[in-house]
Amino acid sequence: MPLTSVVDATRSMRPRKILIIVENLPVPFDRRVWAEAQSLQRAGYEVTVICPRGPFAEAPFESIDGIEVYRHPQPIEANGKLGYIAEYSSALWWEFAYSLKVFWRRGFDVIHACNPPDLIFLVGAFYKYVFGKKFVFDHHDLNPELFEAKFGRRGLVWKALVLLERMTFSVADVSIATNKSYADVAIQRGGMKPDRVFVVRSGPNLARVRELAPDNTWRNGRSHLVAYVGVIGEQEGIDLLLEAVRHITSACRRNDIQFVIMGAGPSLDKLKETCARMQLSEFVTFTGRIDDTTLFKVLSTADVCVNPDRPNAMNDMSTMNKVMEYMALGKPIVQFDLAEGRVSALSASLYARNTDTTDFGDKILELINDPLRRRDMGLYGRNRVRDELSWEHEEPNLMAAYDAVFNRASPARNDHDSASRFSPS
Repeated sequence: MPLTSVVDATRSMRPRKILIIVENLPVPFDRRVWAEAQSLQRAGYEVTVICPRGPFAEAPFESIDGIEVYRHPQPIEANGKLGYIAEYSSALWWEFAYSLKVFWRRGFDVIHACNPPDLIFLVGAFYKYVFGKKFVFDHHDLNPELFEAKFGRRGLVWKALVLLERMTFSVADVSIATNKSYADVAIQRGGMKPDRVFVVRSGPNLARVRELAPDNTWRNGRSHLVAYVGVIGEQEGIDLLLEAVRHITSACRRNDIQFVIMGAGPSLDKLKETCARMQLSEFVTFTGRIDDTTLFKVLSTADVCVNPDRPNAMNDMSTMNKVMEYMALGKPIVQFDLAEGRVSALSASLYARNTDTTDFGDKILELINDPLRRRDMGLYGRNRVRDELSWEHEEPNLMAAYDAVFNRASPARNDHDSASRFSPS
């Protein structure tokens, strides 16, 4: 056998190596990224992750179930445009520095970049054009729409974000979209070829999402519990939820419902102050960031779960992990009537008129007052996740994306149009 054939055969036998870079959350607390990393490892890839440090994930290096995780410092949490510039610049520096360490120590064949921000393509472009590595863009957030949602306008910064998004797509060998709306953006605004775009939804990992025995101490002595989990920021609409709570407690004179808001983010302290100023503190518990056991204990105790995401282009086109987890645990949901929220939940949710906090509060009370309806909606959502939307149904689509990266034929090919099976009927 010629030497070149021996070398090619040897290369094909060694495990492919993937470097995942994510800035938004530490691993393993970024649920989508951790599910992807575990799936790739089970498929025979060697996986390394670079991510920020954070609460419960402060070790600079950790090997978890054979996946090597490098965590870089993140000294600030962005608040305002200058804050975001400082955060993203710092993170990009650390991501590049840690990538050099991984490249030297372990090597990789693919950089799998998870936004936001749309700057990680700079790291990917270096390795792609200098060393011939592949670049996969895992599209988690629409950054131009996210900017518009945060600051209420477009302008030069918005145009720059559109340009960075387009540059990210231009470097990508394959793009992974979290839903059909994002796939449309990749093709129409990003210029990607449809056969290089794969829909991999953020389905709950049912091995992780688990129902626990209720803990009624979270009810604070009240009969009912309403729960929220997610980032505490401007676009998440927690201020709208507080207005709905005020409607429930003041206009409707209901003092038998406790609200638990789980999560951390740049608006947490401000919203705590707002809650106190609205004289709602006795009805609302802010937990900050919590561990999975506490999270699932609260959700298991809840009668109703809520998704008050503020109606805007970003949230309208985005699939929210919290909605999927509520459904996996059999919880009925109240949310505003956003396109992808409805695609995910269908009959597992009631849909309030957008930004109408009185209607949002009334929808919560509809469910609180009707336990049979809560049970039926919860059962529908649980079955929908287990039969259609859980991570086990999305894993083959991730594998198909990687088959495309390495130009392998795949029976699980996920064309752009295959996402239509999640469209409302």
